[in-house]
Amino acid sequence: MKTSLLIVFLASFFVMGQAEIDTKQNVLRLNLINPGVEYEHSLTEKSKLSINAGYGISMSYPELTFVQKNHAFFFSTFLDVHYKFVYNFDRRNEKGKSVAYNSGDFVGLKFNGRGKNTNTDLIRTDHVDFSVGPTWGFQRSYSRFHFLFNAGPVYYFDTNVYSGIYPIMLELNIGYNVWRNKSR
Repeated sequence: MKTSLLIVFLASFFVMGQAEIDTKQNVLRLNLINPGVEYEHSLTEKSKLSINAGYGISMSYPELTFVQKNHAFFFSTFLDVHYKFVYNFDRRNEKGKSVAYNSGDFVGLKFNGRGKNTNTDLIRTDHVDFSVGPTWGFQRSYSRFHFLFNAGPVYYFDTNVYSGIYPIMLELNIGYNVWRNKSR
């Protein structure tokens, strides 16, 4: 009797250890670098749609400024919409690494809109501009703290027909995961 109980007990640990982790999570976070509120919605197990709205520092694009032809920095409102395909959930899970709060490496497509600049003398060709481009990046969560890095080229434009291509844009963000829920 004791032997059969021990076998059932050990088997239950084996079955629980083999349970597939749920990677379909919706996450709400507060970002500290370029302060914003971000909601990341799971479209599928590996596809995520992230919407981040906030106010922060931005870099000017050469073709979208009248006076400053090099790079200048300014503060403005922004809206980022980022589609992410997280391609290494399975590998992370097999290695025993966390996939909580959608931790993983991704490829994606990012759209960014920026509003009127404040606290600067920079003269832009329009009060709003946009950029779109492919990205590669990774995000990790350590308990409630979130770290994100992504990079990729962008095509940028404004509503006055000025546009250009920037070979590589970088994003670094640190945030706080407020909550997550599992969507089914």
